[in-house]
Amino acid sequence: MAAVVVFGASGVAAVAAKLNGNMDKVDVSALVDPVASPTKEPDPDDPNAGQAVNLLILGSDQRDGVNASIGGEAAGMRSDTTMVLHISADRSRVELVSIPRDSLVDIPSCTMTNGKTTRATHGMFNSAFATGWDNGGDMTSAAACTINTVQQNTGLTINHFVVVDFAGFQQMVDSIGGVPMCIPTDMKSDLAGLDLTAGFQTLDGPTALAYARARKGQGVGDGSDTNRIGNQQKLIAAMVREVLSRDVLTNPQKLLSFLSAATGSLTADSEMTLGNMTGLAYNLRNISSGNITFMTIPFAPAKSDPNRVEWTSEADAVWSNMVNDLPALGEAPTPTPTATTEPPAPGATATTPVEPVTPVEPAPVETKKAGHEAFSVDDTTDVC
Repeated sequence: MAAVVVFGASGVAAVAAKLNGNMDKVDVSALVDPVASPTKEPDPDDPNAGQAVNLLILGSDQRDGVNASIGGEAAGMRSDTTMVLHISADRSRVELVSIPRDSLVDIPSCTMTNGKTTRATHGMFNSAFATGWDNGGDMTSAAACTINTVQQNTGLTINHFVVVDFAGFQQMVDSIGGVPMCIPTDMKSDLAGLDLTAGFQTLDGPTALAYARARKGQGVGDGSDTNRIGNQQKLIAAMVREVLSRDVLTNPQKLLSFLSAATGSLTADSEMTLGNMTGLAYNLRNISSGNITFMTIPFAPAKSDPNRVEWTSEADAVWSNMVNDLPALGEAPTPTPTATTEPPAPGATATTPVEPVTPVEPAPVETKKAGHEAFSVDDTTDVC
């Protein structure tokens, strides 16, 4: 529709081809453990209609080409940011669950595009991506090994995946004019190139990337990856608020600018077509921002290594709920009815005691600790 408004009907095919061609596509189907196929004929306007969708989001730490000027030179490729995005079948909920890179999990045997096969092992979660890249030498092998690892350890079926690199993330932020955020304290990290003053700030692309990458420094946190996860969740939630509030979805020029930046920053599976994405987006158009939830899979320090983490029994319940397309944290409890005062008996004279008027103090703002507590786009995570 945006293409029709901006370029006329004759420009639709050209716009669609450009956006579709922006993305790098890889076919992982031959390397990923087979999953059940849908039994009904897919809707051509939304191939995922009527089905829950699980999208694996990976942040690439590749540092060659244009990315080298951002993150510095480093051999190989890593993925320190991993999130599972669950979209409910009725399109009423979106849940984004972060997986700490230092989680100790079972890494299955993975087959590479070059025919090599790796041994199954127990190790850090992000080693699955590195194993695929180091042994297969390409994104297909890295993504497939990560998908197999997620599926084996969670029971989920991963329908699609996307990989976002440094440069692409910056472009996405800049395409919406930056991301307004509350920065509660001064933040400075020389390693990440971050220098922020406390207060309300609008982060441009490079600053937003530095904020997402920062792990050590003043006001950044305790230096752990699990602390950095909270900042990443807050940043993405702020981006969602900005997209929903600044008519990006209804302004054709802004929408095309955002889609061009977004698709240009992604490597995705071959089934992640433009029609697939627009079908999902269209059917999520009325979702409440309060139903977009961010959380980190429950974890504790690993018994075998205090510098690593392992998932707790609460994590099993989260994954099970997502497998069954239920709210990740379970249904919200039914509120208890408040007590009411009985009306006076017939004929009785009601007397109202006169109470002294006291000034009403503003209620403290309830905040959620991102990375440690689940929160929605509507929740407050920082106060300035």
